[in-house]
Amino acid sequence: MRASLTARTAAYTFRERWHLAATPEAVHALLVDLELYPDWWPQVLAVAKLGDDDARVLCRSVLPYTLDLVLHAESRSADLLETSVSGDLEGVVRFQLAPEGAGTRVDFEQDVVVRGWLAAATRWVRPVLAWNHQRMMAGCREGLARRLREA
Repeated sequence: MRASLTARTAAYTFRERWHLAATPEAVHALLVDLELYPDWWPQVLAVAKLGDDDARVLCRSVLPYTLDLVLHAESRSADLLETSVSGDLEGVVRFQLAPEGAGTRVDFEQDVVVRGWLAAATRWVRPVLAWNHQRMMAGCREGLARRLREA
């Protein structure tokens, strides 16, 4: 029973919708190239390509903890970028792209379970971890918008 309680409390689901003033093709080109994330996403510290579909990513938001993740590309289609995640988090991350007016609607989804010592702590610090994630995604949204304006 305790294991299922820990697993349930360590699960996180995030959903966001953004509008970016760029074509879906331009947004896709930035999001599909993981190795360039540190150039425009301040919370992504390093990316190491492990193969055609795999990369190791180190990221850190506001809290003094660096997440060590391995990402595996599941889909790189024009309207769906989907990645499975393992390491400190385990689950799925998706960016769905659709034309919207003169720009692009981005629907971000993340369904993950926290692993390691953070999983044990999540029962007490869940709101802080959710806030930390919000700051990370604000960095993504702002970095994407800035990079698209510069292009």
